[in-house]
Amino acid sequence: MSWMHDSNGADVVIGWHSIQRHGLGTPMKLSTAFIHRVLNTPKITLNLDTYLTSSIRSMLVGEPLRRIARKRCLVLLAALCIATATPAQATKAATYSIDHLKLYAHSKILDYKEFQCFNRIITKESRWSYLAKNGSHYGLGQMRSKHYRDLDPFRQIDASLRYISNRYQTPCKAWAFHESKGYY
Repeated sequence: MSWMHDSNGADVVIGWHSIQRHGLGTPMKLSTAFIHRVLNTPKITLNLDTYLTSSIRSMLVGEPLRRIARKRCLVLLAALCIATATPAQATKAATYSIDHLKLYAHSKILDYKEFQCFNRIITKESRWSYLAKNGSHYGLGQMRSKHYRDLDPFRQIDASLRYISNRYQTPCKAWAFHESKGYY
């Protein structure tokens, strides 16, 4: 396609196959083939649909389509029942894999050595279980806050990093304190 100006200065779209030149290259006729193709698209789609479904019908001549549709509906209904009957906790736990949590933490701590120190702390405290509980301490970082307990694991990582950064400046300093005292 090409943009050109007519004698009044207005923009005109011209298809490459439809340019008829007269004199010094001024276009004389605009093509409407594109418009005809767009208008015929539903007809072409309908013909293709008829062709494809007729081949399926010929394969399934021995079994009525309603019976096949009924079986598919029953299978889909059973799958839906199983999916909704799954406990929410199991579904929630599946979405928070340890690898995803570690990857998230590593994206927050760019230095590999610092990430390893953070990994050691969280592994020691909760083994990366965001549901971990030890007395009145909850979550990944074993914080003593019910608000922390109710956070999703990614927010628990953020809160743990804020705590470490405020109290120890770096995860490695927090790990060194943890090794000497048994807590952080």
